[in-house]
Amino acid sequence: MSLNSVNTNIAASVALASLNVTSTQLQSVQKQISTGYRVADATDDGAAYAVAQRVRSDVSSLTSANQQLGNVKGLLSTTTSALNDVSNTLANARSVLVKLADGNTLGSQRTQYIQQYQNLVANVKSFIQDAGYNGKSLIGDITGSNGTFGSVGVVRNEVGATYSIATFGGSAFFASLNFTSTVLGGAASVQALITATGTFLNQLGTLGTQLNRLGSASNYVDNQVSYNSDKIDSLNNGLGSLIDADLAKESAKLQSLQIRQQLGTQALSIANQAPQSLLSLFK
Repeated sequence: MSLNSVNTNIAASVALASLNVTSTQLQSVQKQISTGYRVADATDDGAAYAVAQRVRSDVSSLTSANQQLGNVKGLLSTTTSALNDVSNTLANARSVLVKLADGNTLGSQRTQYIQQYQNLVANVKSFIQDAGYNGKSLIGDITGSNGTFGSVGVVRNEVGATYSIATFGGSAFFASLNFTSTVLGGAASVQALITATGTFLNQLGTLGTQLNRLGSASNYVDNQVSYNSDKIDSLNNGLGSLIDADLAKESAKLQSLQIRQQLGTQALSIANQAPQSLLSLFK
């Protein structure tokens, strides 16, 4: 094919093809710089984008799980605070029972101690009633409670696995401590309550067990939240390695392509002028 032709401009065709390639590469680089992603959508790298979407879903689910764990953390803290108050109150109640176990405590003095003990137990009931959090209670199965009594199963990770927190029967616990004036009225009967195997000390042991259980549950929730957070960080780091653009590299590439585009435009302009030069042959 003749190179000196006005019908077919081979140089212009080559210059245009080169310019189109440069423009396509420039668009790709500009997209990476504007989005910050090497893989912004499925058209960039379908396989990598599919993996990225799955990882993003895992991160979102783990974040949601941590939010739910934070909610149950509030319930555990509220319940633990209530039982701590109960424990402190029963320490005072035990001191009163010791005085009532003394046969020399008689008359109005005994009546006053009985009333003091019953007032302390009434406080215990209030603590149990007020142990609700966000409409839920782990110990408030007693008339007047401000939360729905029941065990809690909370989602702990991105695949929906749950962690269960059992309840503690606050109603039965209160009833076992709410001694009548008749029981409290006799020194011998009170002595039986505070022996090593007595009802009162048994309930103190039960209370200690529940506090230990709640403490363990609270630590588990804290550890799970921390683990989920670490996993989120790891997933995000892996995601970044997979789809993030190297902005320093792309910035340098952008400048190079912009220069190539300018040169390509000039080359195309020169090639398009070539047929015009043939006209001079006919002058």
